[in-house]
Amino acid sequence: QVQLVESGGGSVQVQDGSLRLSCKASGFTVSGYCMAWFRQRPGKQREGVATIDRDTLLNYAPSVEGRFSISRNNGLNTMYLSMEKLKLEDTAMYYCAADPTISDSDCLHRLDVTRFAYWGQGTQVNVSA
Repeated sequence: QVQLVESGGGSVQVQDGSLRLSCKASGFTVSGYCMAWFRQRPGKQREGVATIDRDTLLNYAPSVEGRFSISRNNGLNTMYLSMEKLKLEDTAMYYCAADPTISDSDCLHRLDVTRFAYWGQGTQVNVSA
């Protein structure tokens, strides 16, 4: 059974705040899937934040590039999102997602929330002034 479990969310202050989110996978191997982080801010649609493809190539939303870093540990079957220089607008529920059918090209360049088959329950990140 495929399962994704996020952890690591919390409350931090702007600029100095940093967090590292984890997404522990079970029932499949993360290195064989398109893996992604999404977030949903209050009153907004779910949006893509970062992706990592099977070749460990990465892509980021412009709003987080240079501040967030996506990675994975194949041995632990876990994906991470390291977040630095957090801004108020980073406040959101963060979700990890996985799909075995999305091509590496689409994984990096055509991030579509509707194409991901598997989702975690989310972890909340709150950034305050």
